[in-house]
Amino acid sequence: MSAHPGSTLGHRLIALAIASLAVALSGCATTVFNPATNVPMTKDTPPGMDAPRDIIGENTIALSFSGGGLRAAALAHGVLTALAETRTAQGDLTDEVAFISSVSGGSLAAAHFGLYGREGLARFRENVLLRDFEADMRLSIANPGNLFRIIGGGLNARENLGDALDKHVFNGATFADIYRRGRTDIRVQATDLYNRQAFPFIPRTFSILCSDIRPYGVADAVAASMAVPFVFAPVVLRAYPDRCNEPLPALFERVRADPDAPRALKALEKAMSSYRDPTRVKYVKLVDGGVTDNFGLATTALSRAVTGTPYAPMTERDAVKIRRMLFIVVDASRSPAGDWALREEGPGGVELATSVTDAATDTSARHAADGFGRMLEEWEQSLIRYRCSLSIADVARLGGSARDWHCSDVRFYLAFLSIDQLEPEYRARVEAIPTGLTCSSAHMDDAIEGGRRGTLALPRLREYLRERVRW
Repeated sequence: MSAHPGSTLGHRLIALAIASLAVALSGCATTVFNPATNVPMTKDTPPGMDAPRDIIGENTIALSFSGGGLRAAALAHGVLTALAETRTAQGDLTDEVAFISSVSGGSLAAAHFGLYGREGLARFRENVLLRDFEADMRLSIANPGNLFRIIGGGLNARENLGDALDKHVFNGATFADIYRRGRTDIRVQATDLYNRQAFPFIPRTFSILCSDIRPYGVADAVAASMAVPFVFAPVVLRAYPDRCNEPLPALFERVRADPDAPRALKALEKAMSSYRDPTRVKYVKLVDGGVTDNFGLATTALSRAVTGTPYAPMTERDAVKIRRMLFIVVDASRSPAGDWALREEGPGGVELATSVTDAATDTSARHAADGFGRMLEEWEQSLIRYRCSLSIADVARLGGSARDWHCSDVRFYLAFLSIDQLEPEYRARVEAIPTGLTCSSAHMDDAIEGGRRGTLALPRLREYLRERVRW
């Protein structure tokens, strides 16, 4: 149990970090780490590792869930609930969800939906949102042993969160179980701490590690995405450069040779190439995805860049089928808090450290969101040019309808749902929910209902519904 019940996990980790300085030179640290559990590729590992392909329809929805503890998970669940109750001629809008990217708390909702689908929505509140994940975690600053654990790698290891996720939420499931559903492409995102780079749990990244993602536990990926530094020891993956089936992307060689290549691509190439160099990286240490990208948008943007096709991360067949795509970014971050802006003095201590962290996270997230909007516009135009370059025979070969083919009939919509967009009644209540892994049922219900109502009120959703293609 926490020594400060009213504080958030973020405040507690900062307090613990500050307190640990007093014993930093003691030499009594307890080593805390999570052993790597990922396995190497074999000669039988298939390209793509059985991840779902050709999952795009004429009408497609993509979602991105931000971090923010159980508040973020509940808000994301409200979005999925709204889509599930919006009926179409073919079913409901969850049938049109093709991609979900996520970080931190949002990964609970994303991975749960990827594993259990619409049928799992009814039990998400009880099994996940109302579960006290902090009950088995070390959080007390009154325990000297906890200070030594921080110095040794982190307060908590797999047994404090990953085991609970595995036992009570994901039931031992692996990525192979998600892929067997053949539906939504789930992209849980963590942060490669050494390379300071977003790390998505997708087959392409694992192939660069020369590892097979299929046997990897969903709970471990979600735990990595939620591994707040100091509170949790990093989740560890092992690189297997001597077990590779695939070369590095050809783009990387071009990026290395081009001094004017975008810095984001330079950083990505350097990080990914290091996984094949045992003198640089043998183990990848993963922490909370929100450290590098709290909106979970990097995975989609970088997938386009690395793949290098005009339609990525879609397939050729997807590119021919797609006509309308709605991308909803769910932002569960809270507005600035505290009264120190009303005083000449302050902030101090924990408030100062927390505010600095929040400023860095929020600023990078805003820049990422603006960049994503520009990328989405480029993606739409690139896709149209590709479609219009195809012959009618190509369209038919790729599963398109040659009879009513309109190559330029493609439109992407981008919508943001943030707490400050919720109805006033729910905005204040959701703002008050701490960033943690335990919460009251009333708080969770407010976040779910706020997210549900906010989604249904999105102008872009209404526009998508008006213009979506009717089969």
